[in-house]
Amino acid sequence: MKKLVLGLAAAGMVASVAAEASAETVRRYNYATFSWETLDASQPQAQRRIQSRKPAQEFMRREVRIQTSEKPGTVIVDSSKRFLYFVEGNGMATRYGVGVGKEGFGWSGTMKVGRKAEWPGWTPPAAMVARERKKGRELPAYMEGGPGNPLGARAMYLYRGGGDSLFRIHGTNQPWTIGQMMSSGCIRMMNEDVEHLYSRVPVGSKVIVIGPDGRGAGKVYAELGKARSPNVLEALFGG
Repeated sequence: MKKLVLGLAAAGMVASVAAEASAETVRRYNYATFSWETLDASQPQAQRRIQSRKPAQEFMRREVRIQTSEKPGTVIVDSSKRFLYFVEGNGMATRYGVGVGKEGFGWSGTMKVGRKAEWPGWTPPAAMVARERKKGRELPAYMEGGPGNPLGARAMYLYRGGGDSLFRIHGTNQPWTIGQMMSSGCIRMMNEDVEHLYSRVPVGSKVIVIGPDGRGAGKVYAELGKARSPNVLEALFGG
């Protein structure tokens, strides 16, 4: 019996070592922490659960009533509330949850969409590269567009005075960061949301960004609550 137990223990150790040796790892750039990380590819289901984790329900896309003097098609970003509004007209807007600049990286102002790109590549700005290098973090010089790219599925490049501000409205491969202050100033959206907005916002569209302190928001817009769900009888017979 003792020999049998020792034999089973030895077999277990061999199996454990073999499993460790066969485990594959994947190196991925984490845009939230500006660093490379190693993931265990032997647990794909766990990784898929992490990657698909959604933000809080309040940051999911919805139709809301809005009061604003801005024209339909205008984009309003309220950094203090982590919401982006696409003005529909007739007192309505589509509201999206967004991630915004971390402390010290918030900003406000009026921009225009200067250009757009699907599955954009990412070139970190020189200032960001230098800043992160001081922290011992090396950013990639360039990343090809694709599912692993930090700009996600779509990007709308914000221009001011005819020049690129280096700020973008873009997607993200880390949807759980929506509703948080984690970026270096860009406005990030879930990929499905940025695709939805991208199809509705042409180049030249006006973008108003309210800063993290919320100052001046009341002069730009007021949200009046969720859009009223239509009554079934009204939908069928009018009313």
